[in-house]
Amino acid sequence: MTTILITGATDGIGLESAKQVGAQLGSGDHLLLVGRNPAKLESATSAVRALSTARVTPLVADLAELASVRKLADEVRSTVDRLDVLVNNAGTVFDRRTLTVDGHEATFAVNHLAGFLLTEELKDLVVASAPSRIVFTASGSHFQGTLDVDDLGYERGYSILKAYSRSKLANVLYTRHLAAELAGTGVTVNCLHPGTVATHIWTGAPWFARPVLELAKRVAMIRPEEGGRRLTQLVTGADVEGVTGEYFDNYQVRPPSRLARDADLAARLAAVSADLVGLA
Repeated sequence: MTTILITGATDGIGLESAKQVGAQLGSGDHLLLVGRNPAKLESATSAVRALSTARVTPLVADLAELASVRKLADEVRSTVDRLDVLVNNAGTVFDRRTLTVDGHEATFAVNHLAGFLLTEELKDLVVASAPSRIVFTASGSHFQGTLDVDDLGYERGYSILKAYSRSKLANVLYTRHLAAELAGTGVTVNCLHPGTVATHIWTGAPWFARPVLELAKRVAMIRPEEGGRRLTQLVTGADVEGVTGEYFDNYQVRPPSRLARDADLAARLAAVSADLVGLA
């Protein structure tokens, strides 16, 4: 039996990958879909069930709230006794600097801290299920990212692109840090740039940028189905079996940014992230 969990499964590449993965799974397998909006989650669950003989379970969670992430981890542990693939795909952006109920800058909280906490909470289950995989949806935007661990939330100089790029740099840094930590356990940890995909994630962009983005969606961006396939490769692909600590772009391993390869910075980010989410 194979058990797979996908966050951000109600839209965009998460939904497309969920459908692709579901179609590959059999009647003894289990696919857990995580979303914030109950109605959209039910719709996504129905779409995946139509393509799959696997058991498909919807789990509602608001990844902008640490308490909700912890509750999600508890629900996962009470629902399944193994986790073969953990896919941290949920992501967002905010035009203006926004704080979560926990006091964290919202882009960083959803895109990095939520996946960090969920992974740390479920890490033992993934290790016990080895050979297993952990996957993060990062972005080529991480090349523009910087990391000031003393001001992770951009109290000074916030912009939508800087915040997004920072959160995606954090994804790559944590991927590489966790891969090193779990070396020898049978767990692989990888991340990917799914391509410039025509999804709804940029609805939070400034009003003046939206017409340009809508045009780009039509003429320059790839379809969500293609972005989903790139994610699905890391979820189920036999060609990446045993590969760990890598950044994928267009189905290939690519070198990430210089900052993303800084092991000391990754270790410091992990420590600060643990403190921010309240882990000992």
